Amino acid sequence: MSWPRIFSTWHTSSGVSDQTNNMSDLITSVRDGVIATVTIDNPSKRNALTRAAWGQLAETMQALSAEEELRCIVLRGAGVEAFAAGADISEFPHERADARQARRYHEQVTHGIYAVRDCRHPTIAMIHGACTGGGMEIACACDLRISGESGRFGVPIKRLGHALAYPEMQLVQQVVGRALVLEILLEGRILDAREAERRGLVNRVVLDDQLAQEVYATARRIAQGAPLAARANKKFARRLLDPTPLTQQEIDEGYALCDSEDYKEGVRAFLAKEKPVFKGR
Repeated sequence: MSWPRIFSTWHTSSGVSDQTNNMSDLITSVRDGVIATVTIDNPSKRNALTRAAWGQLAETMQALSAEEELRCIVLRGAGVEAFAAGADISEFPHERADARQARRYHEQVTHGIYAVRDCRHPTIAMIHGACTGGGMEIACACDLRISGESGRFGVPIKRLGHALAYPEMQLVQQVVGRALVLEILLEGRILDAREAERRGLVNRVVLDDQLAQEVYATARRIAQGAPLAARANKKFARRLLDPTPLTQQEIDEGYALCDSEDYKEGVRAFLAKEKPVFKGR
């Protein structure tokens, strides 16, 4: 299956398609019902992100996160050659020439990555080809990572004489652990998709021509669930990364959804052997 470079029109089984945002030719987003697709669109440079693109990624994800009706967001790169090859290094001589500039530049990078991580809705990285540097960081900020067999993963910044900044390393390390992070950084290794799957970096690998089908089937499965529950599960999983003991208020929050309409609907539908209709309230 071949997908167009920009998803200006694409269809689910409902046959309904709505374009919700087209901020620029750097980051685009489209919405099909309760599922949105965000595309990093710089295929001539394997979807490398400029400084402006990092800012637009943050704005796009924050806007989508605020939409109550959304249920899932797919992130991908334009075309099939790369998810994203990282930052656009051609900008470095004038945007990131010294420590002062680098700090400001990476504030923008971190802003974009955190906007993906902090999105209320479940997110899926749909990965073709190169998923390296900042691209791998974006993928690690997603909740799920599904790769075609062409997927390649790494952060080869040792070639630039630079370390991975604390906020970015923390995000990747939370996904793959300290041992693999250091192996990737110190050796400059690029993992193929099957090794990335075996070592916990991606959730699953499929044939490239089946990738879109698998990703959107996954998105539909997520979208069929109760959205309040999905958002709570994301929040709780992230909170458990913090070793600080849970407060009683936080523990009680784990049961709060039992007062929601969705919980009552879920129990009713289960007992009636019917499909639940969740409304997010």
